[in-house]
Amino acid sequence: MDAALDVLRMIRFTGGIFLDAEFSAPWCVAAQVTPEDCRPFTPVPQGILAYHYVSTGRLLLQVEPGLPVAVSAGHIVLLPRNDPHRLGSELGGRPVSVDHLLQPMIAGGPARIVYGGGGETTRLLCGFLHGDRPCDALIGMLPRVMTLDVAEGAAGAWIESSLRFAASELGSGAVHSPALLARLAELLFIEAVQRYLAGLPPEQRAWVGGLHDPFVSRALAQLHDHPEHHWTTQALARQVGLSRSAFAGRFTERVGVPPMRYLARLRMQSAAHRLRESPTPISRIALEAGYESEAAFSKAFKRAFGTPPATWRRKQRSAPAPTRGE
Repeated sequence: MDAALDVLRMIRFTGGIFLDAEFSAPWCVAAQVTPEDCRPFTPVPQGILAYHYVSTGRLLLQVEPGLPVAVSAGHIVLLPRNDPHRLGSELGGRPVSVDHLLQPMIAGGPARIVYGGGGETTRLLCGFLHGDRPCDALIGMLPRVMTLDVAEGAAGAWIESSLRFAASELGSGAVHSPALLARLAELLFIEAVQRYLAGLPPEQRAWVGGLHDPFVSRALAQLHDHPEHHWTTQALARQVGLSRSAFAGRFTERVGVPPMRYLARLRMQSAAHRLRESPTPISRIALEAGYESEAAFSKAFKRAFGTPPATWRRKQRSAPAPTRGE
């Protein structure tokens, strides 16, 4: 876990709050941070990390094909890959694009949205972070959606009061400390990653040790981005620019298992996540996990988890939902 946090702490983040939104139930919108949203704060960036702080009310957020995540007041929800997502008091209707709802920016402040049917009110501060150096290997291994209760932890009271102060500033049309707010969002992101890693079982943290090695971290990024690819150790070595033997040795030393064994575990963990969090058919999950048939996938899954995927899915659906994020 220390390796992942070291990587994050070496990155110099920039960012800002670009949207102050007030919704009233029923409402449903489609959103994604764009380079234009970031332009007032920084040159047009690549690799945007998006976040929403819920200061009042509650909402559902969904990144396809996952299940909706419930977010209540006092929580921040982070999207490490800036995936397109839906937000709403309910998600059954057709979402409206936030681009069609934006009101002009007030000098020195963010854009504004007031929208909805007049029921229960939800207030959001929407922002982004962008690092000055790539951290694709780490970002690619995080969940697509992460939630964090900002009131938890030793600094929780200070963090929550700072964000609530920002919300009140925005409500009055003034933002006096944009740099402070960007720094606060950076700290919250690091805290969210730390809590997420701490909650993983040891066998799912094996990749962390490889982040300090540039060759291994590039290979890890490839595996996490394309686990369905028919990888071989030789193909990975070629991708990162090492001989097969040199790459295999470095990977095994840093991560603790050989590349292909790591890939097999990754595929199973990813498949288990999809089974638990989405209604995707097992045949499609098998294909996207790199298996040529559902039968081969089911055999491998049963070997890893002790039960066939359909049985495992039913048991997980009846268990309490996890709260760490999607």
